[in-house]
Amino acid sequence: MIRAAMIGLGWWGRHMVKSIEGSDKISINRLTARSPAKHQDFADETGIKLVADYDKVLADPEVDAVILCTPHSQHEDQVLAAVKAGKQIFCEKPLSLTKASIERMLEATDKAGLIMGVGHERRFEPTMEKIAELVSSGAIGGTQMHCEANFSHSIFTTVQADEWRGSHEEAPAAGMTGMGVHLTDLFISMFGPVEALCAQSARRKLPLPTGDVVNVQLRFVSGATGFVAAISATPYYGRFTIFGDDMWVEARDDSHPQHGGKTHLITCGKDGVQHSETFAEKDPVRANLEAWADAVEGRSEYRFTNAQRVHNVAILEAIAKSVKSGKWETV
Repeated sequence: MIRAAMIGLGWWGRHMVKSIEGSDKISINRLTARSPAKHQDFADETGIKLVADYDKVLADPEVDAVILCTPHSQHEDQVLAAVKAGKQIFCEKPLSLTKASIERMLEATDKAGLIMGVGHERRFEPTMEKIAELVSSGAIGGTQMHCEANFSHSIFTTVQADEWRGSHEEAPAAGMTGMGVHLTDLFISMFGPVEALCAQSARRKLPLPTGDVVNVQLRFVSGATGFVAAISATPYYGRFTIFGDDMWVEARDDSHPQHGGKTHLITCGKDGVQHSETFAEKDPVRANLEAWADAVEGRSEYRFTNAQRVHNVAILEAIAKSVKSGKWETV
């Protein structure tokens, strides 16, 4: 059993704590945040000890690991401090905002023999696992043609204009850090590395400095193409589609993964006949954290490679650059 401290108690940090209640692989035994007193209610509700600061968590011998649900620019310093303290690390996405930063983080964790978990829980959704299987087996055909996805919702409509989630420093390119990076992670896990991209953002409704709409064109090293879109001010919409020369396959969600609900898979082969399959509700956040715990304790391999961890941050960095330049940028 991994005993972990949750660092950061915003809406997502609290959701993660709730997701793993009752797990026999990982438990949360400490909580802390930038302003701990603001979260006493949650500590009382869960019965988990609230600690004054991160340094006290790292010095606690009853804490095996830290789960970082904090502003992105803080991740590198927090990871390096955890490495020094000998704690295992699970870090929310994006792991960092620059390729150089994530490379330093991974160099430190690898040298210390630690496994860095990453909050890309969408890889653990049943539809995404099925699509990954169809792609890796060659069922979609010998040529990967194109991929496109949209992950949009209205959760950020309550985010204030001066909150870090909407700032240029922490969230370049509108909803990429909150939503889009999940899609690019899925793309590179199936189609491999991206060679170049072109992105644009817009501010249509929300007062967030970085805007509330972002879309990106992608060109993969393989020659395949892709498209990603994320909107922060619309009812929930989730679609993920892969095209091969023999088959296309599409996933559609009833609701945000946070809220559960069914997911649907549609496939269409050369005969032009569409087939559909519906998957029952699953908590991918819990599945990801438990898979990481299994890897930490040597029961299985974690499904994220260092190359993928680094490349997805490099994609985000290139997107932020392209939004400013209006040009195609090399990843």
